Amino acid sequence: MKRLFMLSLAVAFGWGARAQVTERERPSDWKYLVEGARFMDRLQPMKGEVLSADVWGADSVRPRLVDNGIELAGTSFWGGNILREPDGKYHLFVCGWPENSPKGHMFWPNSTVYHAVGERLEGPYTVRDTIGKGHNPEAFRLADGRVVVYVIDGYYIAPSVKGPWQYRRFTFNTRNRNIVEGLSNLTFARRPDGSYLMVCRGGGVWISRDGLAPYEQLSDRSVYPPVEGRFEDPVVWRDSLQYHLIVNDWLGRIAYYQRSKDGLHWVTEQGEAYVPGVSVHPDGRVEHWFKYERPKVFQDESGRAVQMNFAVIDTIKWEDQPNDNHSSKNICIPLNPGLRLEVLNKEPITAGTKAIEVRIRAEQGFNPQKDIDVRSLRFGSFTEVNFGRGSKVVRTRKEGKDLIAVFDGAGSGIGPDEFAPKLLGRGKKGGLLYGYASLPYVDYRPAMLSAAYPMYDKERQALILEVKNYGLSASRPSRVAVQADGRTLAEGEVGKLLPYGVQELRMKTAFAPTAKELSTLTVVFYTDGQEVRRDILRY
Repeated sequence: MKRLFMLSLAVAFGWGARAQVTERERPSDWKYLVEGARFMDRLQPMKGEVLSADVWGADSVRPRLVDNGIELAGTSFWGGNILREPDGKYHLFVCGWPENSPKGHMFWPNSTVYHAVGERLEGPYTVRDTIGKGHNPEAFRLADGRVVVYVIDGYYIAPSVKGPWQYRRFTFNTRNRNIVEGLSNLTFARRPDGSYLMVCRGGGVWISRDGLAPYEQLSDRSVYPPVEGRFEDPVVWRDSLQYHLIVNDWLGRIAYYQRSKDGLHWVTEQGEAYVPGVSVHPDGRVEHWFKYERPKVFQDESGRAVQMNFAVIDTIKWEDQPNDNHSSKNICIPLNPGLRLEVLNKEPITAGTKAIEVRIRAEQGFNPQKDIDVRSLRFGSFTEVNFGRGSKVVRTRKEGKDLIAVFDGAGSGIGPDEFAPKLLGRGKKGGLLYGYASLPYVDYRPAMLSAAYPMYDKERQALILEVKNYGLSASRPSRVAVQADGRTLAEGEVGKLLPYGVQELRMKTAFAPTAKELSTLTVVFYTDGQEVRRDILRY
């Protein structure tokens, strides 16, 4: 509660109505969330050695750690993420523009992409060279080792971080789906087979076989939380267990945290992912930046997010004028990486399960047999654990260097749709412990059948439907039905499809669909008699 109070100071004592900020009302039950429920509870004190007040910026951001992230007196920086090279150095791809540009911050459409290098993950970063024009960069590696730096409306590609860079443009296949709020501010997550999942600004989900080939749209609506918000700045990543997504409501200055086993179907955890004021020094001092945008994550060898980068500005963007005391930079905030966990129960956990066994893996710097306050542990669905409920430990045992914690099956809240139950607790020194556990009976690489928009063959009185498997495993034979205005137009059978396999169905229809019916169609997939997917398609 003390931390939340501190984080609210920027709003309470901050900038007036001219700041174009809407305060979003939080759900009433959020006040009962325990520490560790909110994603922002994972944010740790910033790192840096040079604290200086003799720098640009409002009083709220001075003194600050000037060797954290990247900042230059004459340059405004924005966006950017980090790649690590085998030599141990860190490479930040960030955009920026001269602070004295005629329009101040609003000169951002003329951004240059900078390549900066640091010896430490938290910085400082020093500009080594430039790549080209572009805004809101996000860098990622292809399976063949080449480096891609996405920018709005295109990307740069090179054999390595050293270049040489070539500018190209992605191609997109909407598959006759409406694009959810345009194709900008894209974010990418590498899938286990080397393909890439992409989320666009509006929350649409796309797949590319290799990260460069056409991105094909799977979703027919936004995957963002169904709440009021002006959403942008998505960042998506995948660890060894699941996908993660954070999206920012820029007007409300609140971000939301979501998880998924396949990148298409998401759950939203309670609480703020981040809010203004999360940049805290080890001594408790806060850098009260006005805006925290363009979040990016750096992942460890297990895929766990261990640092977030933010683009920050000390005032409302329109008030950052040329040759004034305002500007923007990129900052780095460490993250608690979480524990590596796995459930050992072979059978699905139900309300009748007597005990749940969870392996807590040891790793460098963490001995689960000595470092855990076992009595503090709670395990189960996030809907329970985030409120201090969930299953409690009844006994433990050692297995090698790991600890097996046996939880009472009662109160876990784990249902049939659970794919990554959550653990919360504390270490013996008081630090937050959290993690998500794999379930041995859950398919984390499921098939994902998706339909293109069907075409009507008037002469043969048939609907022609293309079905493709965008999942990471072979699909099972399924029945597909095309519906409009509550009636079924046609049905057909889809055989087994390997990943990226395609089947074209020609389904006879007893009556000709009307133009209105053809404008909005619903394609429903059934496997073993159970509905597994529903696509709503508008032409």
